[in-house]
Amino acid sequence: MKQLFNRWYVTASVLLGLLAASIHTVHAETKLPFNDISGSYAKQEIIDLYQKKKITGTSETSFSPAASITRAEFITVLDRLLGLEPAASKVMPFSDVAAKAWHYGWIQAAVQLGLADGVSASRFAPDKPVTRQEAALLLARALKKQTGGTGARTSFADDGLIASWAKSSAAAVQSLGLMQGDSNVYFRPLDPITRQETVVMVHRVLQNEKWAAMLAAKPEETIKLGWQYGQTTKQYQSNVLASNVNTLSPRWFFAKASGEITDVSDPSLAAWAKKYNKKIWPMVGNRSDQAATHKLLSSASLRSGLVTKLAGYAAKYELDGLNLDFENVAPQDRAALTAFVTELAKKLKSMNVTLSMDVSPDRGTDWTDAFDFAALGKQADYMVLMGYDEHWGAGSGAGPNASLGFDKEGIAKLIKAVPSSKVILALPFYNRDWDLRKDGSVESTAFITLNEQNAILSKYAIKPKWDEQSGQYTATYLKAGVKHEIWVEDGRSLTAKYKLAAEAGLAGLAYWYIGGESPDIWASMRNADRFLGYRFE
Repeated sequence: MKQLFNRWYVTASVLLGLLAASIHTVHAETKLPFNDISGSYAKQEIIDLYQKKKITGTSETSFSPAASITRAEFITVLDRLLGLEPAASKVMPFSDVAAKAWHYGWIQAAVQLGLADGVSASRFAPDKPVTRQEAALLLARALKKQTGGTGARTSFADDGLIASWAKSSAAAVQSLGLMQGDSNVYFRPLDPITRQETVVMVHRVLQNEKWAAMLAAKPEETIKLGWQYGQTTKQYQSNVLASNVNTLSPRWFFAKASGEITDVSDPSLAAWAKKYNKKIWPMVGNRSDQAATHKLLSSASLRSGLVTKLAGYAAKYELDGLNLDFENVAPQDRAALTAFVTELAKKLKSMNVTLSMDVSPDRGTDWTDAFDFAALGKQADYMVLMGYDEHWGAGSGAGPNASLGFDKEGIAKLIKAVPSSKVILALPFYNRDWDLRKDGSVESTAFITLNEQNAILSKYAIKPKWDEQSGQYTATYLKAGVKHEIWVEDGRSLTAKYKLAAEAGLAGLAYWYIGGESPDIWASMRNADRFLGYRFE
């Protein structure tokens, strides 16, 4: 009997020990990230999104599930859902969004992509609670669903209370099952949306397996060419590593009238490009020398000799491509230029080397008369549209370097002659500071980098205003009593131009020039890489 008792005691002890260990494990596994969510109907969704780093609490230990969510908080959640990063542009249109505020970069990211706007031209109201109809609009924008229409209706009993500007958005999110209202009856459009309601809504987005996979994947890669100018190889490499550039274009080769080539190449850059999995398409320039270019192109033998020499360099340095930048070509050389490109393209194709060619927008002037876009587009692998120098000096008058309308028109004309899949849009990483006379005419214009532009805005405490038509901020200031104007290039304006390229189905972007940008630009470009590539189908 004693032995039986001992066996029972040992067995019971083991079982109790295992049970205690099991209870301890369960307790550890169910430890909540916040101490105030145990009673929330969204507890599991909060845990899930917290683990996915899509949400944070109102403190280290609290989530405040029943509290309303502010505009800044809501935008941040949407940014994180979309895989965006904060954008620290120096230009902020809203006076109530401080540069040191935690939400500054998140609001910038959303504004640059057109996901959010202010309550007025100068105020964002970051601490204002988000209403349910506002939440519907913002979510619909994030998912690229049609917004702004007034014809759509929901099935909610209080549909009549939904503002006209939110009608189509509310209908869209209801049809997607993302906002269902109270028992699918009342939408409560004017009520503030709570933090737990927001979490449930965002969590539902991620239950769409196709969307979740798309949001988690790397963006589809398109060409991002970055020209080297005014930098050492090490400086250029450093900037490229901070960027989304995947194709390098150093200015290595310059054609002479004799057909000879000035070679300023750096073989170490070619080796570096391979190490970092970058393509390298060095530039072949003519230094904008019209007379020398005419002499070169007018001779079939000189053209052929140049083709042979360029092919030799492509083989010597194991180049992935060449970027032909012949500017200021005389109209009379139109046929000869096409003949040269045809011969060069044929030779490079046989070597599996890409040929891209830089062209200016067709504005009906003799500057582009030498360029037969259709013929050149058939030969070259890519046509790089230099979308800048819209206004260049006294002859053009003061104005944007690259307005949205200018680039849009340039793209539209080029893709009539060349397939959009062969077109690359070049964006400017430089600007102009216009010095104006009293009558508004141009006294002078200064070439400035984007860092220099931002320094001017800071020095003179300028508050730029967004101009929807040009897709740029405009800035004016007085220096020694003289009026200056700048059409600002920043993350928002460059993103707007990137969007044009994406909507037109272009092959990618080019940047003139690496080193001219301000560091914050790259976060904006990476955000555009992600968001513009999403298809919520």
